[in-house]
Amino acid sequence: MTQALITGASGFVGANLVEMIAQRGWSARGLVRKSSNVAILSGVRHQAAYGDVTDLPSLVAAMKDVDVVFHVAAVANYWNTSRDAMYNVNVQGTRNVLQAARICGVRRVIFTSSVASLGVPEFGTMRDEFATFDIAPSRFYYGHSKFMAEQAVVQAVSEGQDVVVVNPAVIMGPRDVNVIGGGIVVQAARHGIQAFTDGGICVVDVSDACAGHIAAYEHGASGARYILGGENVHHQELANLANGIAGRKPRPMLRIARAPAFGISHVMDGLQRLAKIKFPLSGDQLRYSCETFWFDSSRARHDLGLTTRPLRETVERTFAWYKANGVIE
Repeated sequence: MTQALITGASGFVGANLVEMIAQRGWSARGLVRKSSNVAILSGVRHQAAYGDVTDLPSLVAAMKDVDVVFHVAAVANYWNTSRDAMYNVNVQGTRNVLQAARICGVRRVIFTSSVASLGVPEFGTMRDEFATFDIAPSRFYYGHSKFMAEQAVVQAVSEGQDVVVVNPAVIMGPRDVNVIGGGIVVQAARHGIQAFTDGGICVVDVSDACAGHIAAYEHGASGARYILGGENVHHQELANLANGIAGRKPRPMLRIARAPAFGISHVMDGLQRLAKIKFPLSGDQLRYSCETFWFDSSRARHDLGLTTRPLRETVERTFAWYKANGVIE
């Protein structure tokens, strides 16, 4: 029986991956911190291992007799986390996981990176796995931290370690306990979405992303990257879809064009820097919302057999889970 360790098991992707691995008949061992809320794993067949990716000895203990490590743990809510904490978890934590896997003789590591490590596509175009991070680190710490973690993987592979990288797009679906990917669904349910920028994103269902992780273990090439993405969509289309699923009556929305948005973002930067005014989002976040973060998943579809469900189904599943679990009323 395959023994898998999943780091970040109490999080959104980690919990879904633990469940999917257990359903396949594998032995699922979930790494969680003693302070973690593990309610999301209730009813899921797994073995808990207590540790932290920043604590190497705890990782070595957790990886005893493990065949594969799915390294999912990361700081994803980067807007609420300090830069130092993010790099400590996302970069040094990845180095620790790779070192522990070498010590324990783990056959293969699957590293959950992000499309954020691929930089910003030219407006209206898609990027693939051969793109590289091309933003000043200070403008997008999260993406840079994932890029640096991937450099640790490149080094490990060059030294003979078997590691595969997956780069999920924006993930939506059940068990999004911290409302990481489905914020637009919550906003639609609570207040309705009344404005949009000209940008867009690539969305993937969490179950499809987890299946892509497992396929990367079974079929991925060591050292390769695989984008796990579903539909590339404009913000306006996604907002209309979320509003409709949330039961909002169709109404005109305010379009915030790119040029005015860029101007507003720079004013926000100045007010935040000089007057210490805090806004719900940063100037960089507003600017990036005007870009099309679209990605090409052809390689994963061809090499791993990745399949993805329609965007509407994913948004419906996300809304239903939030509703059933009291995130929205």
